[in-house]
Amino acid sequence: MARVEERIDAGFASTTTDASDHPRPRGDLARLPWVSFVIIAVMVLVAVLAPLIAPHSPTEQSLPDKLLPPAWEAGGSTKHLLGTDVLGRDLLSRLFYGARVSLIVAAVALLAGGGIGLIVGIVSGYLGGRTDSFLMRAVDATLTFPTILIALLLAVSLGPGLRTIAIAITVLIWARFARVVRGEVLAVKARDFVALARVHGCSHLRIMAVHIVPNVLNTFMVLLTLHIGFVIIVEASLSFLGAGIPPPTPSWGQMVSDGRSHIASAWWLSVVPGAAIMLVVLAFNLFGDWLRDWLDPRLRQV
Repeated sequence: MARVEERIDAGFASTTTDASDHPRPRGDLARLPWVSFVIIAVMVLVAVLAPLIAPHSPTEQSLPDKLLPPAWEAGGSTKHLLGTDVLGRDLLSRLFYGARVSLIVAAVALLAGGGIGLIVGIVSGYLGGRTDSFLMRAVDATLTFPTILIALLLAVSLGPGLRTIAIAITVLIWARFARVVRGEVLAVKARDFVALARVHGCSHLRIMAVHIVPNVLNTFMVLLTLHIGFVIIVEASLSFLGAGIPPPTPSWGQMVSDGRSHIASAWWLSVVPGAAIMLVVLAFNLFGDWLRDWLDPRLRQV
């Protein structure tokens, strides 16, 4: 009996034997996409330190300085390194504060949507039966709707704002997490240590908390990382369509939209924030791919 208790109490350790079956190559850290890592680190630092490092207020208007080109272009000024928009607002400062908006939306939406998906996936996969059937029908129904369409409808219904976008994206992503987590739970639930825990009289709550959750966290962390880029794109799309962050708060999608009518004469208005979106999303996706392979090679199918 003592040996049984010892094995049950070491549930997490007993499941991590799979990691030894698939050891991480020593060169994995060397293959870390350092360019992506640097881009992510710069974005986070810029977002956190925006009030300290932004050369100008993102909402400060200066009509005499409107549509100034970047400093390296003819007619540009070192006072506005990336130029100004149609109202004379500094593009670099707005880019910094736009990064802050994107990061806040991503953090809130992923914590909420990921948390809901984690709980639903664990409960559905572990309990099975009618509970699993009901929850998976809800997941299927949610995933049926086109992503941008449902986000746009929610944003329009609730009104523009940071909270609205966070809610809309949360509704979009929780089902993605729930489906993948459920699959992991089904695999973990079939393991011997879970059966031993049941025989030993452990409650369902204890089994889920002690034996199931720790063994799906790797997959959950990979999903979080891979969805950051998705959330940033959705937020930028909503702002581009006018259903996101209301002016004058800067948002990368809104900045791209504002520059559409001046793309021929003032290309930097759309190209600069568009390039920022592309680089950041690509960086998070590459980093997520590396993290998936580093945590467990078996997760390459996630």
